[in-house]
Amino acid sequence: MLRANKVPMVAAVMLLLAVANIAIADDDATDASKAPDAALLHERILHVASDPGDPVTLVMTVYTPDGPGPFPLAVMNHGSTSDMPPAEQPRYHLTFSAYYFLSRGYAVALPMMRGYAGSGGHLHAHGCDDAAMGLEAAKDIRAVIGYLKQQPYIDGSQIVVAGQSFGGWNTLAFGTLDEPGVKGLVSFAGGMKASDCNDPDDALIKAAGALGSRTSTPSIWFFGDNDALFATPVWHAMFDHYTAEGAPGELVAYGNFESNSHNLLGSGAGLSLWVPKLDAFLAKVNLPNKLLHPEYLPTPAPPPSHYAALDDVQALPYLGVHEDQAAAFYQRFLAKPLPRALAIGTRSADDEFGGFDPAARALERCSERSPNCQLYAVDNDVVWTRPTPVPPPSHFAALTDESAVPYLDARGRAGYEAFLAMHLPRAFVVSADGGWDAASLGADPVANALARCNAKHQGCRLYAVDRDVVWQH
Repeated sequence: MLRANKVPMVAAVMLLLAVANIAIADDDATDASKAPDAALLHERILHVASDPGDPVTLVMTVYTPDGPGPFPLAVMNHGSTSDMPPAEQPRYHLTFSAYYFLSRGYAVALPMMRGYAGSGGHLHAHGCDDAAMGLEAAKDIRAVIGYLKQQPYIDGSQIVVAGQSFGGWNTLAFGTLDEPGVKGLVSFAGGMKASDCNDPDDALIKAAGALGSRTSTPSIWFFGDNDALFATPVWHAMFDHYTAEGAPGELVAYGNFESNSHNLLGSGAGLSLWVPKLDAFLAKVNLPNKLLHPEYLPTPAPPPSHYAALDDVQALPYLGVHEDQAAAFYQRFLAKPLPRALAIGTRSADDEFGGFDPAARALERCSERSPNCQLYAVDNDVVWTRPTPVPPPSHFAALTDESAVPYLDARGRAGYEAFLAMHLPRAFVVSADGGWDAASLGADPVANALARCNAKHQGCRLYAVDRDVVWQH
């Protein structure tokens, strides 16, 4: 896995910010993910000196929250991909990890390794000595931290260093340098594999022990069982050797994630797995961990409403008016990967998946074509709620049993038959003097039916809503 210049190809998955969109009103299309507005990011692209023992110039991106600072510092180290030469790989910048740290009030630095995306020089081959490989990159991490500590917007006493894949390995190697002000290390699927090593897994495990014997800074490791690069027994042994040598560490083994857990940071669906754990770790090492800037993170999902089962196609409000398209549209949504969101309005529906904030994008696209848009489903939960709360199903009678509806005359029973043919959302109300009303679609059929009935009668009550009888004796 070495190139002609003997640069190790160490794999990581870069974050892709392109998503596909679908709506009933149009064909599948491709759109860019809508991450936080650039004005919120306060981006600086810097050129800084590397480790003075082998001087080159490194490219580094820095983001800061609003305000002058000084901010605590998070350094996020990138991985690599075998798809293209290091020099052609894109600058590491827009990532969920960067947004996370910004949301907690950190300045975020993303330095490029030697030879990557404009950084000078190149990494050297070290055979099976993975610890030496990581330490070479770690010395450059130390150099950029030294530069940042001199900046007035950085609080050099509150630093966390993190990394993904090869960047995670370099982060663990950096821990051996005992840099003042660094209180925690975060490794997402951290590791490496050099092609000039006959047994790269064994070399990695032994090197983890070597790093652990020289590290006193607390660390947290994130690994999944379907990691395409590092098998579960390998990363378990890495962690065990690391901590057995005295390094303080916490392992978050979160099982399978999507098709490849190595891409945990590349999917918004992973946020719920790692954000609470990282918050707790930062609190443990006395670093900021509270949400200060929610604008940097995706729209929080509403709680499950239990309005209907996720796979209940017939329960979707408003879509019944497009019965020939609605079932296929919803089935396509259910087949899409997480994160995903479906928004519905009185005249349109849109779903989005992948990227930074599918819920916000779905609501925005739906609102362009329809009033009263709400999220219907987010990931695997139905979250839609009626504007006017309704009683739970009472099971007073079968929905289709028109003879069970109290107070109605023949005209009222005909009205109830008409109600049963209406599209969802719908409501049927009755009053003790024989009054009744039915409403369907619109922003709030429950409120509309009650208002019209009460305008002519007294004490109107809900009998049925959507597909349930809610009448109470």
